[in-house]
Amino acid sequence: MPGYDKYKSALYEQFARVGKALCSARRLELLDLLLQAERSVEELAHQSGMSVANTSQHLQVLKQARVVESERHGNRVVYRVANEFVGGLLSDIQQFAQHGLAEVEAITRRFHEGCEDMEPVDCARLLRLAESGNVIVLDVRPRAEYEAGHLPYATSMPLEELEQRLASLPKDKRIVAYCRGPYCVLAVEAVERLRQEGFDAIRLEDGVREWQERGLPVEYAESA
Repeated sequence: MPGYDKYKSALYEQFARVGKALCSARRLELLDLLLQAERSVEELAHQSGMSVANTSQHLQVLKQARVVESERHGNRVVYRVANEFVGGLLSDIQQFAQHGLAEVEAITRRFHEGCEDMEPVDCARLLRLAESGNVIVLDVRPRAEYEAGHLPYATSMPLEELEQRLASLPKDKRIVAYCRGPYCVLAVEAVERLRQEGFDAIRLEDGVREWQERGLPVEYAESA
């Protein structure tokens, strides 16, 4: 077919734009943060531990590939994921690496050594128990992420507030903590702290994104 090679080359060049934008550990981390909630450059820099300048540069690469988009709110530039396919794209990368790269499994196993009893929680059963008040579900992500979408019956208790709010938690009920998903450490840290204080606490491996991918309900909160 005339012009086929030119068409094919042009098409795959555009596909490669996305691949090039994602070939950075830092940009994948920023994307994971934006899938939790839209954020300003400064907020993303704080959450990722990068400088504002480096964060802005990475965001520009993602924006040029149409993976994220931005909007100015007064003096702030707020970023968000560009469309509903971005979450699936990141999930596919993570799952491919999990099943295809032995290094991912080894890193995960080393991190979770000594936490073997932090078994995954059955989502449907958790919903029933939370609805009946038999378990306490804690969202230990930053509050903005909770407001952008959280599990039903979950209470917002950001990890940095946990120490000050321990007295508000009952010790006669199991506590289930969750964060951004299987590769996030916030819930692991929360569970360790809760157990040190004598609470019956376990970690939910899924985050809101995984919960949605299972077709389970998500709730939203208005910002204060």
